[in-house]
Amino acid sequence: MLLKSLSVSKTDFELGTGWSIKPEGACKGDICIPLPESSIDADSGMLNVNEVASAMNLPLAHEPQAKLWAMGPDSIGGRALSSAKAPELQLPDIDGNEFKLSSLKGKKVLVYAWAPY
Repeated sequence: MLLKSLSVSKTDFELGTGWSIKPEGACKGDICIPLPESSIDADSGMLNVNEVASAMNLPLAHEPQAKLWAMGPDSIGGRALSSAKAPELQLPDIDGNEFKLSSLKGKKVLVYAWAPY
């Protein structure tokens, strides 16, 4: 979820993350994560993103130049991926030669993906 502020409405949080804010905390399906009382302003319904992200173990990244924050994805137990096994990726390298991700098997790899939309 991209944010322009560290304060977000309950409705925007729910639409952006799929989690519902209830009296028992942030809930999705049968799972509810308790939230500190200070993370929700009862009068305005605004959420303190720092506190919510911390309580839910959600990553929160800040890009100062763009004045944006990115939160998520949700990760029950602090792990965003259900496994560390990547699918086979096959793309041309900078010289046009075919490159397979599996050729790096056994090595630590960071895959960086970007899209302009």
